[in-house]
Amino acid sequence: MLDFYKNLGLNVEKFGDNVFVNPVPSFLIQQSVKRGEGRLTKDGSLVVLTGKHTGRSANDRYIVKSEKTEKTIWWENNLNPMTPNNFAALKTKVVNFLNEQKELFITERSVGAHPEHNLGARLITTHPSHALFSGHLFRETTRNFNDNDFTILHAPLLTLDPKEFNTKSETAIITCFDTNTTIIVGTLYAGEIKKSMFAAMNYEMPTRGILPMHAGASRLSNMETSVFFGLSGTGKTTLSTDTGTFLIGDDEHGLSDEGIFNFEGGCYAKTYKLSKETEPEIFEASNRFGALLENVVMNDKTGTVDFDDMSIAENGRSSYPLSFIRDLETSSKGKLPSHIFFLSADAFGVLPPVAKLTKEQAMFYFVLGYTAKLAGTEIGIKEPQAAFSPCFGAPFMLRHPSEYAKLLGEYLDRHNIKVWMVNTGWTGGPYGVGNRFPLKVTRELIRSIQANELNDAPMEKDPIFGLQIPAGVRDIPTATLQPQKNWPNSDDYVVKAKELATSFHKQMKKFGDFYNTNIEGAPTFGRE
Repeated sequence: MLDFYKNLGLNVEKFGDNVFVNPVPSFLIQQSVKRGEGRLTKDGSLVVLTGKHTGRSANDRYIVKSEKTEKTIWWENNLNPMTPNNFAALKTKVVNFLNEQKELFITERSVGAHPEHNLGARLITTHPSHALFSGHLFRETTRNFNDNDFTILHAPLLTLDPKEFNTKSETAIITCFDTNTTIIVGTLYAGEIKKSMFAAMNYEMPTRGILPMHAGASRLSNMETSVFFGLSGTGKTTLSTDTGTFLIGDDEHGLSDEGIFNFEGGCYAKTYKLSKETEPEIFEASNRFGALLENVVMNDKTGTVDFDDMSIAENGRSSYPLSFIRDLETSSKGKLPSHIFFLSADAFGVLPPVAKLTKEQAMFYFVLGYTAKLAGTEIGIKEPQAAFSPCFGAPFMLRHPSEYAKLLGEYLDRHNIKVWMVNTGWTGGPYGVGNRFPLKVTRELIRSIQANELNDAPMEKDPIFGLQIPAGVRDIPTATLQPQKNWPNSDDYVVKAKELATSFHKQMKKFGDFYNTNIEGAPTFGRE
């Protein structure tokens, strides 16, 4: 088993018993505490801090540019090229750094709950908490590793000289698809490990006809499945863990003609404002022995955690294995989805709470990937701003969005999957004027769709966006379904709605041919 690591250049003889391969979680937790890198809460969760990096280093992502990747990578997606020679030199530096450590922690896991469509993931790290994280987020292996599988060299305390390797900073996350190797240096944020393998799956799966999805998924007791796309803050995790549903996964899935399958073996949930009342399953899973909490505030005297305190970071995180969830689909797989939901938190208050999409609209809004940033969430933002992330996960979509949209359209045609837009944002006016849609209303809308009550229900066409809005849903007031009727001034609504529709056209024109060939899916207002 250690021959692979010897061939990689690791001095396993030097480490002797201090190289730990696939250690049990309790040992990794013990080591984190012993080394002073983690503390235990009163409930047994392990709390760690990640220093200055409390989120992804979006500008420090690199792909080795080679004959294989030159024309297959969507380079405009804030992806920096690295030469093969620079990567080889950096790999040597990282391996030498790893050899200088007193201990190494290695996990051998898998990504993808499909017997064929999966990738092996070896993580070699200096930190036991990161080995614990990979054990949570990746899956048990079901086959022997081969040359198609990936190795992650993780040296978070190694800082680079940008001049030496032509990087933008001391931090870098680099993937080489010629050697199937990822290097992560200069950041302790564990999410980089998860997202590096998610990106690898996004690159590999389309060549097999599999649509990778940055989405949550769950099934009902009648075995029907639903998929929830959505950016941060739209409710993806919350809505995929509704009462009476069984969670397949909360973040990353593949869609094949056989059905859907989870990429992950665990969950990586945001903890800010996490409570037992609003998200009981996530709260329970985060407050027990084995859970890993990043950048949360803990009282050293009482061992209690304050999830409402974001003085360390708003992006506090909890990771845990799927087995910590009570209402779980244990196979991590499901039938072909009956319904796909696109979640957007529209802070302008002009999108309807629910709308049924045509195939053309589904492809358009899939590539659009719209939500809104709120005032105060970033320096300089004084009022809501439209935010776009193609395919609802642009930072990890390594191929051009049109490739993923083409796959989506083919699946919709072959399997008659219905797609719905759900606005989990504001109504009655923009943020600061109107109110956010109550969670109970959004849940009722989704439950009615999952019960197939709206498949053939009467629809009214929105004149600005061209969306089909249900004329009535259960006991929800009909006015709630029509955003214009909820604004204090109808003319103000029209102005703001047209502004947002125009921004949709402007964003999608960046995709040239895709925009022109899918213009039927675009808002009615603003078409040329």
